[in-house]
Amino acid sequence: MESLREILDPDFLLRNSVYVSLIAGFACPLVGVFLVLRRMVFLGVALPQISSAGVALALSMHVWSGHFGNVHGDNERLAAVAGSVIFTLATIFGLAFLERRGRGFVEGRIGTLYVVSLAGSLLLLSQCPQAESGWMDLFKGQIIAVSNSDLQLTAVVMALVVGVLVFFRREFLLVSFDREMAVTLKKNVMLWDVGIYLLIGLTISIAVLTVGPLITFAFLLLPPLIVHPFARNMTQFAVASSVLGGVAAFAGFWIAYVKDYPVGPTDVVLLGALYLVAFVVKKVMGKG
Repeated sequence: MESLREILDPDFLLRNSVYVSLIAGFACPLVGVFLVLRRMVFLGVALPQISSAGVALALSMHVWSGHFGNVHGDNERLAAVAGSVIFTLATIFGLAFLERRGRGFVEGRIGTLYVVSLAGSLLLLSQCPQAESGWMDLFKGQIIAVSNSDLQLTAVVMALVVGVLVFFRREFLLVSFDREMAVTLKKNVMLWDVGIYLLIGLTISIAVLTVGPLITFAFLLLPPLIVHPFARNMTQFAVASSVLGGVAAFAGFWIAYVKDYPVGPTDVVLLGALYLVAFVVKKVMGKG
């Protein structure tokens, strides 16, 4: 219990890491609910890594371009934000466009983008040792140093995303869960699609910058997938997913702190164990 008291202490050295983990834990599942409803789970796996590729590209631009100096400090953060947001939004809108046009095998494109983005990120950062030293730890899920400005940016963006999701929840749920009904009710389906894609892209971009792609993926998809079989309505689905994500984020950080494990893999394994328990419970209930 001594470790718990240390983590809850306002002067705890890693308090910003705890706070940003909790923010991601509560907010990402709310966005992940719409990925599950739209059957875009594979996209939730690929987008964090694609966002990471944008970060890697932005941080390594100075290697081959004389127009970019060595990125550091605020310039590094600005470049990383720009690369992450641009790559994520371009990918999600591009895939959505191709899917609406019915062109080709969407899952194949997503899988290809994931593999190429992962390899590209590693290659780009290998050419930029200054950026690699810090960002490789983040890509592995090690949340060690989170600045006050990063925490504030994450809190503001996630609060904005959650606020928009709550305020327009009926419209977003309708176009995600029953598109035909939305068309019948003369809703502007394309407009609401653009809105939800923007929120998904923004959430993933900021989360990747602060907690890394591994944790972003875990909290986007695993809490909603765990809760989905047991939720009786959409409100229960969203709220329970968010609460589970927040609790798992804190528990994962606590375990990682006590055992001296990296936070990201600890969170993923913990959520994976909960998913297994939920699967077993579902099977038992189904047999009953």
